Amino acid sequence: MRSHNEVISEQFGTTAASYLTSAVHAQGADLQDLAAYAAAYPQARVLDLGCGGGHASFATAPVAAQVVAYDLSAQMLEVVRAAAVERKLSNIEVQQGSADRLPFADASFDVVCTRFSAHHWRNLPQALREAARVLKQGGRFVVIDTAAPADVLADTYVQGIELLRDTSHVRNVSLSSWKKLIAQTGLQIEFSKSWKLTLEFSSWVARMRTSPEHIAAIKSLWRAAPAEVRTYFNVAEDYSFDIDTVLVEAIKK
Repeated sequence: MRSHNEVISEQFGTTAASYLTSAVHAQGADLQDLAAYAAAYPQARVLDLGCGGGHASFATAPVAAQVVAYDLSAQMLEVVRAAAVERKLSNIEVQQGSADRLPFADASFDVVCTRFSAHHWRNLPQALREAARVLKQGGRFVVIDTAAPADVLADTYVQGIELLRDTSHVRNVSLSSWKKLIAQTGLQIEFSKSWKLTLEFSSWVARMRTSPEHIAAIKSLWRAAPAEVRTYFNVAEDYSFDIDTVLVEAIKK
């Protein structure tokens, strides 16, 4: 019997390279937002929590003094390390570990960010407390993630579909819940926004090597979904769909 952390390491260890080249992860105006947050601090030290393919690290490295790319998957970190060398980003270092147990001193980072990772975290409140702990006074915490709809029916469908696609999925969190959870750490919400991210179905399931049985189940769920749900997610004939995505910025006062 595998633990949740072992499931994550196994899932993303075998798919690490695909996340480096994924257009969904490698592109987006939110990466420019992250670079701007880091650039606001002279000699910024940045922590990229659950770095995945390293795109947040790559975006902030040119304007930061140091970036720590932190992830549970050793294979994912090796992909990031090699890509940083190739891109001549010598200020990126990699470190392995879990988001809810950070091996860093209090107040040691100017910016702590996480992008498309937190929906895998089993103990999200503890991970957020850890992020707040390692943030310097005046530092910024930035979360970017796929999110849950406010509508409970749509929420039920997307959580089920996400889990079938990737068994390491825990939960997409709504924007209102993100704000509450972050505020509970003592950080002050400064800004938030949401948008729709289109997920092209075939590449979405291929990236995670989803089994044929689970792909069939996802398609069956989409076909069975009520009209309101299919409209909300803009489900296409090829099962591509639009998912809620959020950015929340908070300051440590």
